[in-house]
Amino acid sequence: MDTAPAILDGAFWISSGIILFLLVLSGFFSGSETALTAASRGKLRGQADKGSKGAERALKITEDNERLIGSVLLGNNLVNILAASLATALFTRVFGESGVALATLVMTLLVLIFAEVLPKTYAITNAETAAAAVSRPIALVVLIFSPVVSAVRFLVRGILRLFGVTIDPDSNILAVREEIAGALQIGRSEGVVEKEDRDRILGALDLRERMVEEVMLHRSGIEMIDAANDPSQILEQILESNHTRLPVYRDDPENIIGVIHAKDLLRAMYKHISGAEDDKPFKTFKIADIAMKPYFVPETSTLDEQMRQFLRRRTHFALVVDEYGSLQGLITLEDILEEIVGEITDEFDPDADHGVTKAEDGQYFVDGAMTIRDLNRATEWDLPDEEANTVAGLVIHEAQMIPTPNQVFSFHGFRFEVIARDGNRITQLKIRPL
Repeated sequence: MDTAPAILDGAFWISSGIILFLLVLSGFFSGSETALTAASRGKLRGQADKGSKGAERALKITEDNERLIGSVLLGNNLVNILAASLATALFTRVFGESGVALATLVMTLLVLIFAEVLPKTYAITNAETAAAAVSRPIALVVLIFSPVVSAVRFLVRGILRLFGVTIDPDSNILAVREEIAGALQIGRSEGVVEKEDRDRILGALDLRERMVEEVMLHRSGIEMIDAANDPSQILEQILESNHTRLPVYRDDPENIIGVIHAKDLLRAMYKHISGAEDDKPFKTFKIADIAMKPYFVPETSTLDEQMRQFLRRRTHFALVVDEYGSLQGLITLEDILEEIVGEITDEFDPDADHGVTKAEDGQYFVDGAMTIRDLNRATEWDLPDEEANTVAGLVIHEAQMIPTPNQVFSFHGFRFEVIARDGNRITQLKIRPL
């Protein structure tokens, strides 16, 4: 009696059809999970703004990634386990005890190829399109499995809490700033993103993290006007200066009484000259009368907040003070913009862009007052700037002393040689990677 027709009856073909259907469902769940997690929320938002309902639904269901992934994994595991169980029963019926091993081998190959690799490969290469396409059925799956997923989530968090692990449901797995920085670094390494574009974007993102004291001009480098000077001396100083705005002090450089703009000074002096009736047109001229009220800011303000204050107050110039009110330096809107776009030079900056010079032997001659951030930008190095703002400050911090010329130090993978010193200030160094 032939048993083959009895084995390959209607039940056999129905079971085979159900297994194939479950494999299709498994592929759908796998591809959906990959598409929804790999899709860029920025691109989805752009598509949603253009009227794509699928992209809008995809954005909505990816807001709670934990619930989304839990629901998709639950559905995927259900269909995979059910398919494996049916296949085992079917192969055992046809091939006897050897059917268990055969079913394991066949189902592993089928699941790997058609339910994992194939759908996930498509989903990765077409993430946003696939995410928008599967958003409606996945939204229904999330709704159906939501009670089970919530119970599982509660159980998992309880178990993790026993081991001292706390989960913040509102925290992002990866901060937006870090995600953008990582994408820019990858793009830069692959040649897709230019160095200047990367620096500008990261510079804008860093404004919230950087303080005024990190980019201000130190008080030792501030050019000031003594209000007691003769008007002709003040005019000569203004004309020889490379700056259009200068602080004005009386008696003590700490006693800033105002800020003078070159245009305001020239207008006022011209008015005095044209209206004078004697040989001394400046005898009644007082610079304090035309100086603008000084604008003081704390050194702990962030660059982002300070830029907003500059724009709100319609001014470009601020004096920086510490917690005791002592003058520490000055900052301008240009200083903040340079953190984004790099060095801004004009015809009055003869020494600009010479902070770092590369020698023929590969070593770099660096101005000690150059900020570590600017040096990193110019050379694509990664020197730390947590403990010091300038290159000279970094050397002093690491050496725990004020070095003398020709002293050499090695730290952070670089060799630092002190070339020149002015008083207690390191004015020039020679640096090369080790």
